[in-house]
Amino acid sequence: MTGHGNETRELAPAQELESLDELWFQVGGTLCNLSCNHCFISCHPGNDTFGFLSIETVRKYLRESEKLGVREYYFTGGEPFLNRDMMPILEETLSIGPATVLTNGTVFTPASIQRLRDISQASSYSLELRVSIDGYNPQTNDPIRGEGTFKQAIRGVRMLVQAGFLPIITIAQTWPEQDGPGVFDSFVETLKAAGYERPRIKILPTLHLGMEEERTRPYSRSERISAEMMENYDSSQLLCSRGRTVTDRGVAVCPLLIEAPDAHLGETLEEADGAFRLSHGACHTCYVYGAICSNVGGWGVD
Repeated sequence: MTGHGNETRELAPAQELESLDELWFQVGGTLCNLSCNHCFISCHPGNDTFGFLSIETVRKYLRESEKLGVREYYFTGGEPFLNRDMMPILEETLSIGPATVLTNGTVFTPASIQRLRDISQASSYSLELRVSIDGYNPQTNDPIRGEGTFKQAIRGVRMLVQAGFLPIITIAQTWPEQDGPGVFDSFVETLKAAGYERPRIKILPTLHLGMEEERTRPYSRSERISAEMMENYDSSQLLCSRGRTVTDRGVAVCPLLIEAPDAHLGETLEEADGAFRLSHGACHTCYVYGAICSNVGGWGVD
């Protein structure tokens, strides 16, 4: 098996970092207050495989990123708002560029929402919040994300909307393809009932890693990118062509592969500037769906 894996990596096409436009921070490590059964890095309350990023660490990479022309910043985890440095981290980040936080929306309080509003209004750059909800009611969401999480997440969305934010609702597709239009309409109805009149929705594919690998299946050997597949392909659809991810172990190629040893490229952004071989199943998912990590794409309601 080891030999086959090495052969697969050697045959996989390599993707250059064409421009460092996006910088991701695994600011919440792998610690989360939820234990979603489709989480691709198996985040849960007891998973400290990757730790929080301190404000000092984030600050160091922000300074390096300014010199390299990074255009926008993303914060993920685990749950970013479990990190006590999250608010000052956002303040520093929004002094140099736009920021997006990926959150499950369940840990917000009126005080934290007010703090986010104040931070956002004090900056000339945009602050986006992406809230993960995987079902349009407790019956469809809670079996995936945990008992009571639907009610908590909708409460978080309601508070964000009341504070003037327009959160992007991200939904992992765990239903059959043919059910998509009906599921989308049900989400819209649910969000409108929560006071979000024109919700922004981004539907994501599931990634057959971590908990999802156990819930459904692992990637098959056929789910890989070949050199032929990359011919005439728009490589900007792949995050590794325009982004890197900071973890507490240095810089990784992307937020999906932080657990893969070959995805860790160096201690600095400059060291992580090299090409990356697209040998993983998750690379195939990115190839098929395109731009799954960034804010681009998704459905809105007119």
